[in-house]
Amino acid sequence: MNSGEILPQPAGIEPVLVPLDSLQERLTMLLRQGSRLGLLTARRIPPGDDLALVTLVLHPANAGMHVWETPLHSAKSAFPSLTPHVPQAHWFERAVSDFFGILPEGHPRFKSVILHEAWPEGFYPLRDAHPVVPENAPARRSSKFLTVQGEGVYEIAVGPIHAGIIEPGHFRFSCLGEVIQNLEIRLGYQHRGIEQQLTEVPWQHARFLAEAISSDSSAANAWAHAMAVEQLLAITPPAAAQNLRALSLEIERTASHIGDLGGICSDIGFTAGAALFGCLRGRALGLGEQLTGARLQTAYILPGGVAHAISLQARDQMAASVRSIAKEFERIVPILMENPGALERMEGVGKVRPSLARDFGMVGPAGRASGVDYDVRNAFLQEPYAWLPWEAAVEEEGDVLARVRIRVQETRASLQLADAFLKRVSNEETVRVPVPDKLPPRSIGAGIIEAWRGELIHLVFTDENGSISRYAVKDPSFNNWTGLAIAARGQLVADFPLCNKSFSLSYSGNDL
Repeated sequence: MNSGEILPQPAGIEPVLVPLDSLQERLTMLLRQGSRLGLLTARRIPPGDDLALVTLVLHPANAGMHVWETPLHSAKSAFPSLTPHVPQAHWFERAVSDFFGILPEGHPRFKSVILHEAWPEGFYPLRDAHPVVPENAPARRSSKFLTVQGEGVYEIAVGPIHAGIIEPGHFRFSCLGEVIQNLEIRLGYQHRGIEQQLTEVPWQHARFLAEAISSDSSAANAWAHAMAVEQLLAITPPAAAQNLRALSLEIERTASHIGDLGGICSDIGFTAGAALFGCLRGRALGLGEQLTGARLQTAYILPGGVAHAISLQARDQMAASVRSIAKEFERIVPILMENPGALERMEGVGKVRPSLARDFGMVGPAGRASGVDYDVRNAFLQEPYAWLPWEAAVEEEGDVLARVRIRVQETRASLQLADAFLKRVSNEETVRVPVPDKLPPRSIGAGIIEAWRGELIHLVFTDENGSISRYAVKDPSFNNWTGLAIAARGQLVADFPLCNKSFSLSYSGNDL
């Protein structure tokens, strides 16, 4: 596939019925063969109020996927936990319990992952069509942190409110001296009911809500949403639109990685690097404004294509800006990557072994820094990436330095890709195709994108009337929070900000 031809889109995904008693065996077998667990959630299934577990299994070897449905009778609100056999499932199962009230029996460390004490017992936001808070319902059980015992062990509680402009999240450190023995991360403070809202707004307007899931990933979420809807409708966007979508995504990746490099410099007290990368990030965001009219590129990618084309004059100006940013990036990168003091602060800090990264399903730069050679753009032969000669960067050390190296390499690749996409822009191309007025009934669509943090998934189900009945989102941060907790163990308390920034995860993307 090197011609740039866009292949016809299949009409939705056919679900596969997998009985509960064979779910764990079938999933573990496929994972051993190289498949991936993309998403584990639940949904209500007609005609009654029964529930079904939903498992999205990805097959990078043949660029394929399957959606499994495992019915659960309404009288039984439990299922055997997959976590003892599939560690990656541990947060998925806790989220399923939060939102649907289904207990994963045998989960090794079961507790709420998103909903807090203020949510009453018996109220599950996604289980009932019109959930009602039970009268005089007791509060949910309090969240219990793992207790580390021993002489001299003490706890440091940080957050959820932090200094500066940062999303809320609670970190509970158990320390011996200055060394972190265990880190527990408690999120959910940004929970906005996004998935439920996406089933309630008119589907033609859902894209505005989808791209607001995590504002620094607007382009990625908008593209994943558009991809899922296009699969439902069996429509194929024009080749020009695919080029412009990819250009938008690579601009977003460039700006985010450059910003994180500046953040790394700030966390090690390297103010010169922080200032230089900070200024360059602003210029990268400016590319987004040149392309879409908004620095965060909102309201640009939509089902059927993109909102508008780009003129040849604007294309040439953007191409010059891309080359200028690439040149400036190469000038300032050695200031960080050849600085002995900076390298000493990053090397060996916050390591995640490749085996653990694979077990917990880590994705994106954090996963690839620990040897997980997986990038959606390559794995699924996505257009327009499939016709370009490029490779995803992979490291093995799994420390802060490896994650920084991945960002440096990915920024270079993104700028080269952006230049290649701009060269394919002409002045006479159609960038949008008509979209039908109604979604097809009883259909499934999936959008999978390599966002700058990693694998991003939007999974959409329609009911018998063609309305969206379930909209599930898996942000890449959902895969990687456990990796951050692992990276912090055995590190100095003073090194945690460095570990945290090297992952650069999204609280709002996790909490939904």
